Amino acid sequence: MTAADRIQSPDVSVEDDELERSLRPRAFGDFVGQRAVKEQLSVAVEAAIARGEALDHVLLAGPPGLGKTSLAQIIATELDAPFVQTAGPALERKGDIAAFLTALEPGSVFFVDELHRLPRALEETFYPAMEDRQLPITVGTGAGARVVTLDLPPFTLVGATTRTGLLTTPLRDRFGLQHRLDPYDHDDLAAIVRRSAAILQVEIEHQGAEAIAARSRGTPRVANRLLRRVRDFAEVRMGGVVTREAADAALRMLEVDDEGLDRLDREILRSVCVTFAGGPVGLSTLAAAVGEEQDTIEDVYEPYLLQRGFLQRTPRGRCATARAFTHLGLPAPAPEQGTLI
Repeated sequence: MTAADRIQSPDVSVEDDELERSLRPRAFGDFVGQRAVKEQLSVAVEAAIARGEALDHVLLAGPPGLGKTSLAQIIATELDAPFVQTAGPALERKGDIAAFLTALEPGSVFFVDELHRLPRALEETFYPAMEDRQLPITVGTGAGARVVTLDLPPFTLVGATTRTGLLTTPLRDRFGLQHRLDPYDHDDLAAIVRRSAAILQVEIEHQGAEAIAARSRGTPRVANRLLRRVRDFAEVRMGGVVTREAADAALRMLEVDDEGLDRLDREILRSVCVTFAGGPVGLSTLAAAVGEEQDTIEDVYEPYLLQRGFLQRTPRGRCATARAFTHLGLPAPAPEQGTLI
């Protein structure tokens, strides 16, 4: 589990992880949203099956929680192929990659999450494997060393990344299919909440699903986790039915406001607005002020605050917008103080 996952969902438990897996769609027809990506992948999969070939390598990019892992698993299911999963940080030596690649069955889908965290020195190991299905291995040391090339079975590498810019061009260009997943709209999130409620056997009203979707930050993973917490509240205090009133009360208890901002989101905004008079403020300074890691703020919290128009990046640092002051119930300072009005 990444740091981003822990921060987004501090209440994650083993039971929650199992539930999350149970909520994953199993086929393209079950996958809600990302219509263009889903259609393009479906066509590519059908074409590969018709030709009896391995699917071209696939790169899936986008913020956490949008369904990259689910799509990788669906690809394997649709291809009726074995699914092998690892993550970039787990591959520390060339031998780690060789162990995975040489153990693949023909047609396997090899999923590497957090591909951008793969050590640069290891990327070259993937190049001949992806292009020529070959794996050069150095046998021996010193003057007696020689290179032995192993043939690999046909396979599909599916890489997932939240930061495409950190991938080197040679690695990125070796993916024949490249797709970016975008945040989900309100209707798709509401449909995901209703689907998940049906799987969890939770009675939910239309307005209850709408209330959860509105606070889900455009992310199915967040929507499903909020649903589970609202379900708990509804079972204990509201007769077990997820109504709008139950959802609103539960989310207030969880300190998730109408914009989907949680306590740390608001703390970041308040720090920029109050402590730094609206900004600009550098990322390292902001991280120190709220007691959080820089990469957590940049990768987990900031994208949504930017998307919702609460923050703006400038060459001098982060600045709060007038909307941020209004959301916090604060008077906006004059423009000359650095705030972007």
